[in-house]
Amino acid sequence: MYVKFSPNEYVIRYRNGKIVSEGLGLSFFFLEHNTSAVAIPVSNNDADFIFEETTSDFQVVSVQGQLTYKIEDFKKIAAALDFTVNLKSKTHQAGNPIQKLSKRIINIAEVLVKSKIGSTPLTAAIQSSQDLADAVLSELKTNAELSDLGVRISGFSILKVSANLDTARALEAKTREEILKQADDALYERRNASIEQERKIKENELNTELSVEQKKKVIRESEIATKKMLLEKSNELARMQAENENEIKRIQLENDVILEQKRKELADIRLENAKKDAEAEAYRISAVVDAYTKLSPEVLVALSTMNMEPDKLIAQAFQQLAGNSQKIGQLNITPDLLESVMNKGEK
Repeated sequence: MYVKFSPNEYVIRYRNGKIVSEGLGLSFFFLEHNTSAVAIPVSNNDADFIFEETTSDFQVVSVQGQLTYKIEDFKKIAAALDFTVNLKSKTHQAGNPIQKLSKRIINIAEVLVKSKIGSTPLTAAIQSSQDLADAVLSELKTNAELSDLGVRISGFSILKVSANLDTARALEAKTREEILKQADDALYERRNASIEQERKIKENELNTELSVEQKKKVIRESEIATKKMLLEKSNELARMQAENENEIKRIQLENDVILEQKRKELADIRLENAKKDAEAEAYRISAVVDAYTKLSPEVLVALSTMNMEPDKLIAQAFQQLAGNSQKIGQLNITPDLLESVMNKGEK
């Protein structure tokens, strides 16, 4: 006959009570009268549990969780539990050995959980499920009985640790009162914080107003000091300007006086010069007249005709002829002479 196992099973084949082959997912031909085999699952196995335990303050709690284990030494587990399979149907002959193994491991875990819960008060037990799980897992990994079975615990988790209904209600009431008290305390703290914050805000506002008023005062004082300084500067400038104007007027007046004096001196000099010029001219004219009075009329006439133009000389000659006309018997004047005089006059 022929049989074939799945790859997730570790198979040990016996013939006449001796191991002839072993491994994952074996397949072989066999004779039913002298061949037997065990099939052990190699995958992880999960086992759920619920424990009823008593805390150190004599309160019953329910511990609910799950553990995960894996078979690592197949020969040890085969020696401890019956994993023999019917080679025709490939079912275990002694029922479900994995279930039995899970029950044994759960019992070991329950003992460890009982010892932990028994030394822990109710409130701490309910609130420390993760710490409890870590402690139990650590002890399961080093448990000698599990090591003898060839089993390794890979995971242990506690989903919930809960008290019975009445105890839970009492805890809820106590916790509710504490929460309400905490809420009241928080409300009072918020109110106090709000009042304190409002006081700080008002104080800051008052300080700000005081600071603003102080700055306004400083600004006003600065403005007053500036205006006073500007007024003093303006008065000083006006005084200096008035002094400058007075000085300028004084200098202008002095210059005018000096100018008038210079003009008077110039006028006096001009008058003196004019007098001197007049005296010189009078002296010159007197000298000329005196000189002319000593000359004969003929000389004077001769002198007057000096440098005289010919037409004027002819005109003077005609004037003299006219003056002595009673003495002239006959006078002949040629047309050429008259024409030359007339032409000279037109020019």
